Amino acid sequence: MKPALLAFFALATLQAQSPDARQQLIAYLNTQAKAPLEARAKEIAAFKTKAEAEQRQSVVRETILRLIGDLPHPAGPVPVKTFGNVPFDGFHVEKIAFESLPGFFVTADVYVPDSGEPPFPAVLVTPGHGPTGKLGDFGWGANLARAGLIALSVDPMGQGERLQHYDSAQKKSIVGQGTGEHGYAGFSTLLIGDHVSRYFINDAIRAIDYLTERKDVDGGRIGAFGCSGGGTATAYIAAIDVRIRAAASACYVTAFEELLPSPTGNQEAEQSIPRFIADGLDLADWVELAAPKPYAIVSTTEDMFPIAGAKRTYEEATHFYALMGAPDNIQWITGPGGHGALGPISPQILAFLVNSLKRDPGPIDFKPYPRDPHENLVVTKTGQVSSSLDSVSIESINRDRAKEVMRAKPLILTRGDLDSLQADLKIAVRGAAAISAEPGPAPQVTTEKTDQRDGYRLETLTFHSEPGIDLPAQLAIPLKGSRHHAVLVFDNQNLESLAKAGNIVLFLQPRGTPGPDKPVQSPNLGPFNLISLRAMLVGKTLVGMRVDDAIRAVNLLAARSDLDRTGIGIEAKGAMGVVALHAAAIDPRISRVTAENTLASYQLALEPEPLYFDLPEVIVPGVLRHYDLPDLIIAMCPRPVTLINPAGADGKPLDPDAAEELFSDVEEAGHNLGRSRQLTVTFKPL
Repeated sequence: MKPALLAFFALATLQAQSPDARQQLIAYLNTQAKAPLEARAKEIAAFKTKAEAEQRQSVVRETILRLIGDLPHPAGPVPVKTFGNVPFDGFHVEKIAFESLPGFFVTADVYVPDSGEPPFPAVLVTPGHGPTGKLGDFGWGANLARAGLIALSVDPMGQGERLQHYDSAQKKSIVGQGTGEHGYAGFSTLLIGDHVSRYFINDAIRAIDYLTERKDVDGGRIGAFGCSGGGTATAYIAAIDVRIRAAASACYVTAFEELLPSPTGNQEAEQSIPRFIADGLDLADWVELAAPKPYAIVSTTEDMFPIAGAKRTYEEATHFYALMGAPDNIQWITGPGGHGALGPISPQILAFLVNSLKRDPGPIDFKPYPRDPHENLVVTKTGQVSSSLDSVSIESINRDRAKEVMRAKPLILTRGDLDSLQADLKIAVRGAAAISAEPGPAPQVTTEKTDQRDGYRLETLTFHSEPGIDLPAQLAIPLKGSRHHAVLVFDNQNLESLAKAGNIVLFLQPRGTPGPDKPVQSPNLGPFNLISLRAMLVGKTLVGMRVDDAIRAVNLLAARSDLDRTGIGIEAKGAMGVVALHAAAIDPRISRVTAENTLASYQLALEPEPLYFDLPEVIVPGVLRHYDLPDLIIAMCPRPVTLINPAGADGKPLDPDAAEELFSDVEEAGHNLGRSRQLTVTFKPL
């Protein structure tokens, strides 16, 4: 094993010894990346021919498009609105908004040289996650135009003039600008099996379409540049669109071996594609898919995207480019400073773009500009496409697409229909949520101490769910009687009352808790945002891992000689209610479920109002292509389910009438099967 890999997984092992539950889970997920990363690196290192490299490109492209849900396919000329232009010294800026999808506007500034003979080369410039969007890239647009290139500087979705959830009173996004907006759109898009990056890529494709339609642009000489989030967008479009002839991706390209164990770890929604690592990909694949076009990996020494990972990717890409017959087309531009500190190396970046795209570059002069945004380059009257242009939102586009891909509601008329649904869901639930645990022998536990309580014995345990995952647990055993009902709970608030009522009670602390007290990136996304993204990269889900723990807990209870064979119940609250329903749908040993304040339906998170909260903790990618939570309740029939204050996507209890309508299919199925009381829905004061 390579020294860097040894260091990577040694850190994961050390983290696993920490008592911190969140760090333990992160270390476990890092370890899950080991096999696919090693296998991928070994495969590419063994390539000796151009044909092998080209075959790898074909596989990578096909894999990426499959993972993101393919691309939208808008056709025809790009609809464009113009909003005047602003003169500067040696160039002018045209203010435009174009539609990347029908009614979905992208605001942009076009920097056009005032001298020279068109058609000019052009560069698509995408900003990082700053709140000003394209305005923060004035210096790049100006320098490219002064060098004789047209620069199309765009606002990414969720930034600048393209906030999807803009509050005019607060003058900001209500879900968090930049990373918050991207994450909010990202998780709702995941519900139907797509990835939000498909829309970032489509925006860029239509931007290139627009450039090629301009008479003053040479469509054979178009490049791309961006830093941070813009570096991500640049890497994506350079890999996917062959019309990009040169690309410089700054402060993004690294390697997962260095990124995952770093202090910041994996990043935000559009940068984290489910199963990306599990299906044999690394960040170098974005660079290598762009080969043999001129490519500059741009890194800073103290970046949160580790420079050691950038070095690894550059070295691998150098081998790949050599196989493609273009060893001189890959560059690594490095400089001092933290994330986005491109000042010292900006002249080198500009020189790379000009030399790669301009036939007669001549002398290249980089002029520093103040970072203050030029407010006169705002395109729309109100500063937002939602209010000025009545632009549709990414969520509304996703809702329309959901109608095309969502699974139809099951029609349960007979016992045969139920049998078919149960069989289908056992496969679908395991596949979508990535559940691996099976009914079987009891897992290992370590008894830390035993206390005698009033009417029961309480054992404090360490529950060894699987290698790398040790969970705190408590087991309450009644002192009287020989046979007992058993209940699995995920908080110990009701443990004493259940035990005194004669139940064997197993409390299991949910995997990954306790965690951070505060959400990361956006209050709406909650504290499980980044760890959920990390899990999905390696083909896991938080729901699925917790179901694994639940099934193994049921194994522990089922192995007891003092268990009443009528079965094992689960009582859960909030996100763990979703886990309980998943577990019960595939494990018939679970005889009953009580879930309180639990999301009633994934489909509710697609609706515009109310805004969803904490979806990352319960997300299952592509779930609505296969099932919804009411389907899991139907699949439990005839086993009883009790829902107390079933919740909407915002975490608040549903209106009783809304709940009745939502669960009408469950009631109808129960009635058809002679089990009209299988589901009980109750409401109580909070």
